[in-house]
Amino acid sequence: MKRITYALLAGALAASAGIAMAGQAAPELAYQLTEGQNINAFVREGPVAAHLLLRNGVDPRILVAFPAGNSGVGLWFKPLAAPATWRLEQAPQPLTLRDAKGRALHGVRAVATIAALRLEVKQAVLSNVRFLRDYQSVGRFPPEVAVPLRRDGARMVWQRDRLDGAPGYQLVLRVLEGRIVDEAIVAGRGGRIRLEIVAASGEPPLAGIPLPELLNARAADDPVARNALRFLSYREKFNAGSWRFNTYFGRDTLMSLRLLMPALRPPAIEAGLGAVLARLGPAGDVAHEEGIGEFAVLEHRRAGGSGDAATLDYGMVDDDYMLAPVASAYLLGDPAAARRFLARAIPSEARQGTSETAGKALVRNLRFVAAAAKPFAAAPVAANLVGLHDGRLTGQWRDSEEGLGRGKYAYDVNAVFVPAALEAGARLVAAGLLDPYLAPEDRAALAEAGAMAATWRARAPELFRVSVPAGEAAPRIRRYAQTLGIPAGPALTALGDRPLVYHAIALDQAGRPVPILHSDEGFALLFGNPSPAELDTAVRAIARPFPAGLMTDIGLLVANPVLASGEVQARFTPAAYHGAVVWSWQQALLAAGLERQLARTDLPPSTRQLLVETQARLWRAIEATRATQSSELWSWAYEGGRYKVVAFGAGKQDVDESNAAQLWSTVYLAVQPPRVSGRTGKR
Repeated sequence: MKRITYALLAGALAASAGIAMAGQAAPELAYQLTEGQNINAFVREGPVAAHLLLRNGVDPRILVAFPAGNSGVGLWFKPLAAPATWRLEQAPQPLTLRDAKGRALHGVRAVATIAALRLEVKQAVLSNVRFLRDYQSVGRFPPEVAVPLRRDGARMVWQRDRLDGAPGYQLVLRVLEGRIVDEAIVAGRGGRIRLEIVAASGEPPLAGIPLPELLNARAADDPVARNALRFLSYREKFNAGSWRFNTYFGRDTLMSLRLLMPALRPPAIEAGLGAVLARLGPAGDVAHEEGIGEFAVLEHRRAGGSGDAATLDYGMVDDDYMLAPVASAYLLGDPAAARRFLARAIPSEARQGTSETAGKALVRNLRFVAAAAKPFAAAPVAANLVGLHDGRLTGQWRDSEEGLGRGKYAYDVNAVFVPAALEAGARLVAAGLLDPYLAPEDRAALAEAGAMAATWRARAPELFRVSVPAGEAAPRIRRYAQTLGIPAGPALTALGDRPLVYHAIALDQAGRPVPILHSDEGFALLFGNPSPAELDTAVRAIARPFPAGLMTDIGLLVANPVLASGEVQARFTPAAYHGAVVWSWQQALLAAGLERQLARTDLPPSTRQLLVETQARLWRAIEATRATQSSELWSWAYEGGRYKVVAFGAGKQDVDESNAAQLWSTVYLAVQPPRVSGRTGKR
């Protein structure tokens, strides 16, 4: 019988045990944080990068996620009669072990206790994190990756090779206090269970970006954000978030790069841009997400193929138009560095075994943008906007199926990103940076980019404009507030007798506005130069107190369905992933956009004063929730006359749980409070 022997500490690890610690000194990166019912511990050292999650409450769970291959091991226990709490006695320590074939697996060892009389195994899943994510959210995973429990004395062992025979995954629990009875662990005499947890993955490790190459001296001294960014940053790519999205996402990479850019060093910026360019589709569209490791193996098998080449998803549309404005923000700032980067050969993930220069890849994207923008520039009607792909309800950052209120044409894509991409392309061509990479047909395609951008800027936003008279809006605000158990008074006072004017979150298939207030005006402030009147409208719409606007004491909500039907309101609750919740990076986006607009010299005093007041209110809310800033998102409750933060995923109705480390929530390293003196907002 094949066995793997572990020498598990009382003092030192025996060399013959097949386990080697990745280093005797303190790991390069190690930190912990608790969010809601989740205890999270992160470690990175050499070939090891791992995130241990211990779930408290009535549904305890042990989960370890690895950036390597976006892989993970998870163990879910059956519900308890009463909530129980884990205690992490020994933080995860990096280790390397050998599987039965002598191949290296990289992972961690930790010791934890839980005050529970009995833990009965419900399900173990060892595979790609996307399958663990599916099991957590919908209770299903592919039967091909199922793994049986094997008992070995005081140990419970789950281990298997990857489906294609490559080094796989292991999870071992050794009971230090208590005993194993069938598929359960029973507490010892002290009424608790004490476990040693060893988890490992055989997926190829990533190369972390060293801190001297990641952040510059302007980065804020925020240990939580710095730790999260370091854990998610690799030479190959930036990962979107852990544990649930521990791999490349195009939109997350681009928006994080743009907001973090003032605090990042060039090697980090170029690593992020290179990762996006490496995954461009043949037409020049940006890949949304990659499927790697065992997820890719299974996808290829089901399609009648083989191998583990990354599978790339091009279903989103917003990221296609983010690349040019984000890249130009870096390239136009340092032409010498830009020329070196654009000449670099980028190995293609989309067409493995090939490569092209970064410049050629970027031109391909610009050509895609110009072609997509041409119909609306010629005839500016709703039907010629950039819509979601047919058959999909998702296509931009609100990528849950209800995120756009079932709309077809997203506001941010059409009113902001398409014209911003056209403008960026025109600037890059005018600067001569793309001259070595432009074929004659490319020059022809991009010759009208500036003119097309002007048409999009002038005509697209007006299609999304909604105006509701105060007399009609006020009773709806009162009714909605009553359903949520929150006061309507401050919102109604802020509205006064003005009409409630805003841009709809999207247009439906027929070109009608979807009546949901939203935070995506932040994109317009960061990537555009709205007129004073447009600024007034956009900022007032989001700065009013909820539920007439989006502002609360604990942050800026990303959606407000106050003017929608009751059916739609039921889909945009504080328990919905893109509902009436706070996303950390959306607050940073608005903060960066306000800062950019306040740098203008063409604004009248009244508009400037509105921006300054909104900026101050926003930063008060940000500072009030600083402890949660590096989280993906959070919800809220209204108690004792105040809003209070509720960790997303902690409530029974929450559709999922938040990542404890989220790439675009680290952007406060660059987006920092303004230095404002007096009431005029002078800097």
